[in-house]
Amino acid sequence: MGEALVVKTMEEYMAEGKEPEILFWVGSAGSYDDRAKKISRAFVKILNKAKVDFAVLGPEESCTGDVAKRAGNEFLFQMQAMMNIEVLNGYGIKRIVTCDPHSFNTLKNEYPSLGGNYSVVHHTQFIKELMDTGRLSIEGQTYKDKRITFHDPCYLGRANSVFEAPREVLAKTNAKITEMKRHKKTALCCGAGGAQMFKEPETGDMDINVLRTQQALETSPDIIATGCPYCNTMMTDGIKAHEKEDSVKVLDVAELIASSGNL
Repeated sequence: MGEALVVKTMEEYMAEGKEPEILFWVGSAGSYDDRAKKISRAFVKILNKAKVDFAVLGPEESCTGDVAKRAGNEFLFQMQAMMNIEVLNGYGIKRIVTCDPHSFNTLKNEYPSLGGNYSVVHHTQFIKELMDTGRLSIEGQTYKDKRITFHDPCYLGRANSVFEAPREVLAKTNAKITEMKRHKKTALCCGAGGAQMFKEPETGDMDINVLRTQQALETSPDIIATGCPYCNTMMTDGIKAHEKEDSVKVLDVAELIASSGNL
């Protein structure tokens, strides 16, 4: 049995007359997908270790509406967004952290025009902040000399220019960080964005996630690091397509940090 994780809801904080430092926006994948739940748990472990006062919305959290918007249903997006904004504003939320770049992009860039104005950060940015301020440190050598390549999620990298935070966090593990030929601004999509996660791929010579995984494998990695639950799924499927699941792991940055050293 693993250690118990402490997670409180905003409702519980309000009942105590307290205000958390951050709201952890879990997101649909992090709430319901079995693989993505492990990423959520890893991040909570980090928050507990750093003694961060945080809360989740729990059953009051709904989908951000990202998928509906990308699929062209603006009406459904606005319905979902307004419902969330009403809850967030009702609690007076100021700062939101999420492990999902799709939620990150939507909350940060598309909610303000509908009345939802918050400071929104990606979990890799927040982990870096915890490390920079001395609230979190890695003392072990779990991943020392392991070869890790980082796949830039589209909505984190190309859409929002967050490139350095995940790499600086990964560097703390003392692993050997290797870059794919296409990285940062030129990184190739994993194939899940724009609501593509929920449909079959277009007809072509090779599925885009298989192609992206091939680019990652060219760096001879022990681990492909991701910062998005969608990317994690697509890269994992790509590893299976290349029959490399026995030799290469796909892990979120939060999972790597949570399983490092004294955490």
